Amino acid sequence: MKPVRLGQRGSWRIETGSRDTAAAFGNSGVNIVGTPALIGFLETAAHRCLMPCYETKEGSVGTYVEVTHLAAAPQGATVEAVAEVVKIDGRRVRFAVEARWDAILLMNGFHERMIVDLERFLAKLPKVLP
Repeated sequence: MKPVRLGQRGSWRIETGSRDTAAAFGNSGVNIVGTPALIGFLETAAHRCLMPCYETKEGSVGTYVEVTHLAAAPQGATVEAVAEVVKIDGRRVRFAVEARWDAILLMNGFHERMIVDLERFLAKLPKVLP
């Protein structure tokens, strides 16, 4: 793992679609950007923040999410998610995160990721599927 620094930032900007709506996650008729999609955008921003710090065969996995969904955005809105490193504890990295649609703050909170050796991490998964 290469050094991660406090204040390091990553972002993810996406034009949302039907796949990102609450309806797509099972809340029928609610065609606004869903909470699960926003959380995914925040995780992507945090992952992108860490990408320059990965050594060969490394990646990161989410370990903690604490967010508040503050406002709605319609399907088709362009959302920008931002993650900023606020704490580093070995391979565990904590981010302050937020998602915005233009000037509207949609979601904010905290997210943590663990930098892992992907081969070793994936080898620990149970072998239940053929």
